[in-house]
Amino acid sequence: MIDGILSEQSGDLGSGVMKAEVFLPDDYRPAENEPFMNDRQLEYFRRKLIVWKQELMSQSAETIEGLQESGRNVPDIADRASEETDRALELRTRDRQRKLVSKIDAALRRIENSEFGYCEVSGEPISLKRLDARPIAVMTLEAQEKHERREKVHRED
Repeated sequence: MIDGILSEQSGDLGSGVMKAEVFLPDDYRPAENEPFMNDRQLEYFRRKLIVWKQELMSQSAETIEGLQESGRNVPDIADRASEETDRALELRTRDRQRKLVSKIDAALRRIENSEFGYCEVSGEPISLKRLDARPIAVMTLEAQEKHERREKVHRED
């Protein structure tokens, strides 16, 4: 029992399994000189993903409010066209955010399943710098570049 503090991990789905709560200093950053995907690193990325998801959900709620308020009838054709363009842009942004939230949820599941931080293609560890910049990454930079080159070739056919 670490520090005598136990907490039920979220996502446990009531299995009753208790996991030790991980202490994480405010200034903690994952470092290359510690074991890869240790409890502190996993907790760091879990918190980072949760904060990112909360920000997206908050923005999403603001978007919905804004779209509901802008539903008024605008008599001027130019103003109406401008408002429709703004609405379309908001909806595209919201759709991107929705997809991002599902990728964040998938990353949180990978943390719970101890699969986070490893490339889906090669099984190699994904660099900490890459994960810090893009915690939803599922491939190493090399695998991602290879994947994008292959995609580009297929698109040009």
